[in-house]
Amino acid sequence: MPAEPHVVAVLAPDGVVGFDLSIPCHVFGMVRLTGRTRPYEVKVCGPRPVVRTTAGLVRYYDIQVPYGLDDAAEAATLVVPGLAAPYQVPAELLDTLRAASVRGARVVSICTGAFVLAEAGLLSGRRATTHWAAACELARRYPDVTVDAKALFVRDGRIFTSAGVAAGLDLCLNLVARDHGAAVAANASRAVVMAPVREGDQAQFIGDTTAESQTGSLAGTLEWMQANLANPLTLADIARHAALSVRTLSRRFSDQLGVSPQRWLHNQRLLLARQLLETTDLPVPEVAERSGYGSANALRAHFARDLGTSPQRYRHGFRQPQADW
Repeated sequence: MPAEPHVVAVLAPDGVVGFDLSIPCHVFGMVRLTGRTRPYEVKVCGPRPVVRTTAGLVRYYDIQVPYGLDDAAEAATLVVPGLAAPYQVPAELLDTLRAASVRGARVVSICTGAFVLAEAGLLSGRRATTHWAAACELARRYPDVTVDAKALFVRDGRIFTSAGVAAGLDLCLNLVARDHGAAVAANASRAVVMAPVREGDQAQFIGDTTAESQTGSLAGTLEWMQANLANPLTLADIARHAALSVRTLSRRFSDQLGVSPQRWLHNQRLLLARQLLETTDLPVPEVAERSGYGSANALRAHFARDLGTSPQRYRHGFRQPQADW
């Protein structure tokens, strides 16, 4: 018998940001497994049958909410989209989130939805993020929350928070990868025309960048690095290809991508290794060689540190054919 679908309840109180509301509906709704099986069932749930959405502080349009909060009671994942200030929600919605956390459900916020999680007490003593423009207010209102204003998204146990708008896409795709592997998430990302892994943090989007970072494109060097993941690339090699000094290269990466060249390279190698384990029968030593880790032992060490598992266990858990779109 086919497995029961993973129910994702997207909560829709009055004042919900329409774009944020659509993100989990679209991403989880696009996921397909072998034979076009849908692993997720998405339900938009709210305290009222009709709610008013917002775009920033502007009233935008009314939507019908097909499910009530009772329908979220057994959901495996609950998502709270962003809200317009002052981020107030009905008490029964807060109770729904508290009950979900107690029973071990995964609870997710997009953008200023983090204020709702904090008001429900779910972020107490935890690390979290929100839109950079609202981060100071979140920290002021809830001093027991460690607010990371730079992160695109944060996981703390079963609680996930994300930054503004597009970071909700990043987080939802990450959750798909956690549930079904990088290859399935990559298919979903292609369907929504989104990179499966976006490098950097919110620092890329705060205020104006310098003229140098605006004109200094790294696109050619990034493409070259991806084509040479199997080769031992030093910082000097990368700088030489970009025709930059090592210092300028590191600054450009920080300005444009929010990470160091070495970290970007590691992330790409780890993603390639995961995809090879999911989609090929290559032995682990060859996966390590093709993804640039050199040896199976080095690959195992990185998987243990970054993913908390081994390459073999990862393959066993996520190996499946590519979904057909």
